[in-house]
Amino acid sequence: MKQRRPALRLTGLAAASGLLFAGAAPAQNAPTVGTVAPQAMASTTQLETVVVTGIRRSLETSVNLKRQASGLVDGIVAEDIGKFPDTNLAESLSRISGVSIERNNGEGTKITVRGMGPDFNLVLLNGRQMPGASIDSSAPASRSFDFSNLASDGVAALEVYKTSRAASPTGGMGATINVRTPRPFDTRETIAQIGVKMVSDDSARRLPGEQKGKTATPELNGIYSTQTADGMFGVALIGTYQERDSGYTQARVPDGWKSFVGDEGGWGALPAGPSTTIKNRPGPTDLYSVPQNINYSFTGIHRERLNGQLVLQARPVKDLTATLDFVMSEQKFTQRRNDISAWFNYGGQFGEFSQGSPSSPLIYGEPFNNADLAMGASRINTKNKNRSVGLNLKWKASNALSFDFDAHRSTATSGAADDLGTAVTLGTAAFVRGNTYVDFSNKFPVMNIAGTGTLNPASMELQGSVFGNSYHRNQVTQAQARGNWKINDDSSLDFGLTLTEVNNRSAFSNVQRDTWGSNIAGGPAAMPDDIFKLDSISQYFGRIPGSGDSRMFNQMFNFNFEDLRTAAIKQLGSDALLKASWDFNDDFRTKEKSEAVFGQYNLAWEWGVPMDAAVGVRYERTKVNSPSIEKIPVSVAWVADNEVPISFSGTRSASKDGKYDYVLPSIDLSADVTSDTKLRLSYGHSIGRPGWNAIQGGQRINQLARVDGGEASVGNPNLRPLHSRNLDFSAEHYYAKSSYVAASYFRKNLKDYNEGVVENISLFDLRTPIGGALYNEANTAGSCANNTDCIRRWIFANRANAPGVAARPDLSPSAGTITAQATDPLLVFKRANYVNNTRRATINGIELNAQHTFSNGFGVSANFTKVRSDLDYDLAKKGGQTDVLVGMGDSGNLVGFYENETFNVRAAYNWRGKFLVANFGGAEGAQPLYVEAYGQWDLSAGYNFNKHLRFQVEVVNATDEYTRTHMRTEQQLGGVTQLGRRFMLGARYKF
Repeated sequence: MKQRRPALRLTGLAAASGLLFAGAAPAQNAPTVGTVAPQAMASTTQLETVVVTGIRRSLETSVNLKRQASGLVDGIVAEDIGKFPDTNLAESLSRISGVSIERNNGEGTKITVRGMGPDFNLVLLNGRQMPGASIDSSAPASRSFDFSNLASDGVAALEVYKTSRAASPTGGMGATINVRTPRPFDTRETIAQIGVKMVSDDSARRLPGEQKGKTATPELNGIYSTQTADGMFGVALIGTYQERDSGYTQARVPDGWKSFVGDEGGWGALPAGPSTTIKNRPGPTDLYSVPQNINYSFTGIHRERLNGQLVLQARPVKDLTATLDFVMSEQKFTQRRNDISAWFNYGGQFGEFSQGSPSSPLIYGEPFNNADLAMGASRINTKNKNRSVGLNLKWKASNALSFDFDAHRSTATSGAADDLGTAVTLGTAAFVRGNTYVDFSNKFPVMNIAGTGTLNPASMELQGSVFGNSYHRNQVTQAQARGNWKINDDSSLDFGLTLTEVNNRSAFSNVQRDTWGSNIAGGPAAMPDDIFKLDSISQYFGRIPGSGDSRMFNQMFNFNFEDLRTAAIKQLGSDALLKASWDFNDDFRTKEKSEAVFGQYNLAWEWGVPMDAAVGVRYERTKVNSPSIEKIPVSVAWVADNEVPISFSGTRSASKDGKYDYVLPSIDLSADVTSDTKLRLSYGHSIGRPGWNAIQGGQRINQLARVDGGEASVGNPNLRPLHSRNLDFSAEHYYAKSSYVAASYFRKNLKDYNEGVVENISLFDLRTPIGGALYNEANTAGSCANNTDCIRRWIFANRANAPGVAARPDLSPSAGTITAQATDPLLVFKRANYVNNTRRATINGIELNAQHTFSNGFGVSANFTKVRSDLDYDLAKKGGQTDVLVGMGDSGNLVGFYENETFNVRAAYNWRGKFLVANFGGAEGAQPLYVEAYGQWDLSAGYNFNKHLRFQVEVVNATDEYTRTHMRTEQQLGGVTQLGRRFMLGARYKF
């Protein structure tokens, strides 16, 4: 057989890509230094010194990665040490075909690849599985990695592996993403540089009052990397500190929509039969929805992020390389929010609905007389810590045999940054609201309130409060042993063993004052008037069509959270209910232990044209154990129109187990049909493990129930992963340096979808006053027609001495508490659980790529991905449907640039089509939640003052776009959010 390259070669990639799948063997004529690692995506072998600088070299290296890899691989490589194309890693990944991102506060956080959501994409750091971390206000249940935890300055490359292989870890059904950090042995030169940057965010400056951020915030970074003259020892040290003030304003329906069919009854349903107050009332078989509330919020965010990396490398003998590395990141995240909202009680509805099914209100309103106009102050204050320590040993035992051993322990934690808890809310209200309606026909929901006049601070009074606290810890301990046996010049065998243990803990506590409505002694007089500052609403939504409508109720109060809490402590006489509890009565822990072995045979041969093949199989066995501590509910009370809190006392322990195992075959074929054209065919099996919330064995009961019941959830540790059989075909033509066109088709056949199901169940023999003897008597005698305010007033006026009734006539006719009695009906919970759906489904998609660099310094790249699946939401069907695919949608990118020795400029447009972001949108009903199509322009320019000093300017979201979500129809609003532009000016000095 003619001697030629093996199944996968690394020539020309070394320092630029560095990490490829197992199955790599040394190129026959490559000037190697050290050894080639057989470890999947963890090689740092230097075949030649490549100093990556500039946009063109970054694109050229990424093209080489794609061209020479086995299977479908895309990547983004740093333009220079410490200079990544985007300031955010997720935003960089979104430039790759098939990759879409989710944005949080205007910054990319999580990714979807080829229709598979964040939970089904595996993120590795230098080939190692990373724990999840989150800046959310509650302990996350997701496995997905939040890219906001890593600064881009300390990243050398992002590599996206789209096809499954036996040598790669399981979990990346959409893709396996490897984040590679710099190593001192990657280059022979000493590198020392510092960078500074000032960041200014429109979204922070536009906010009202206490939410407004600083005009500009700093970022600092430094890199030092060197090795000894003999190449025996190297060290790299990287540090980054960032501050950022940002924010957003949002109009939304935060507590969701309730859905009904035709003349179906129930709390929230439209009156049966013809109506003179409702135009185009939905027909007898039409599905329609009504909102629970409307809310305008104003949120300011302050974030501090610290990243650090220390890498030590040694080559004590020629054939042994040892790497010890430590990676850390910390984030402190503070969010302040003021909001104003109006709630609906579902009585006397008026308005107009859209035609057809599903139907949503164009205008929805209800009559009110001195109802509450609610205004709240919220604060989130969390801190995240990530630590990873790892050791890697590469040993070339002989010319034919090499080994790789890698071990690491990595931990991510998130929790409260002070004693008040992770997420807290203080409520106030003025009881001045008259008839209220919302016009949902435009992009912006217009709220109209009659009869209030100018808001008066003297009308404001304290309402309920929630001090939530959560803690999350995720730890990954992993050991990997791999080997590569070069059988002959054209074939090799990869083999290996991986042991992984993941420990996940999610713990919660809640301190809640359920004194909603006019239930607090002292009333408006107890609140200092000077803490409430009158302001207008519409000025903070200027970018959203419809926000300037003259019908809009355009008043609100701004107030400081600390001032309000101080006043509340004075009024209540204690802070006991105004701070968090650290007694985590809901505490869920999960241990997941996996063992995997794999073998992969690599072969290169001639069959008219050069051919490569990699055929392998992976066996994976996993055991799950999930113990829990759960708080025990003991009683139910009715404290306001739609507030039915549950009281708890004591805890109980429980534990559940599960296990599964899989055999996962794979095959990659490629053919160089010409010197510039390559065809690929790949087939493989992959799995996506369930989210932590799905396999946590404990039961969690929401503290606040509603008139129509409570909510609970329970996990299923015996849940099997989502399983996929994947077929990929691609054609690539590389017609010039850094220039190519490519097209690919992919198909995924899915089974064992992790479906969320909701069952109606009674728990702990809990009773509710709703529907009890007193309720029914009041409803009949008072002719209340299920109007909860009417029923409460009748009970307090006529049955004040009945068992369980505690009226507060000194406050208002509807103030007081009605406690459930033994003869009352059982409280029915909607309890969510997870099962493996028996339905089989497919995903089909195409990816189109083109990139061209001109000889005059200009260049352009473009890609488009189209994805389709039969896992679609039936919008005309009532209820939740969880056998649908979250995250699936089309996407595209267009990037143009110019570069010479002293100057470069880049313009990038990223577009993502409409996609489903959640199966259950809103607390009040099972609804889909869609993110509407969104496109964003980002601009950057750089100037090399000399060989040491470089200046850079960047603009993110240059055209100041806004985002919007909806449920079954565009009129059924989820939320519309105004963000802003982000400007960055920086300088970098290389010594």
